Amino acid sequence: MSDSIWPRGVSAPAARALAAAGYYSLDQLAGVDENELLALHGFGPKAIRVLREALRARGLDFA
Repeated sequence: MSDSIWPRGVSAPAARALAAAGYYSLDQLAGVDENELLALHGFGPKAIRVLREALRARGLDFA
């Protein structure tokens, strides 16, 4: 089992991009604009899809 704080399907480059931008938990992404995340180097549409599903499972979403 992975010790990543991010859901399965979020790649290592995407996880590093999130950390570099100061995001360390799923809850921190609630209300963030998807375009802001997509602008991060190493972050792409697949990570958005995976994270959106995880957020919605918690009753949250992106901006």
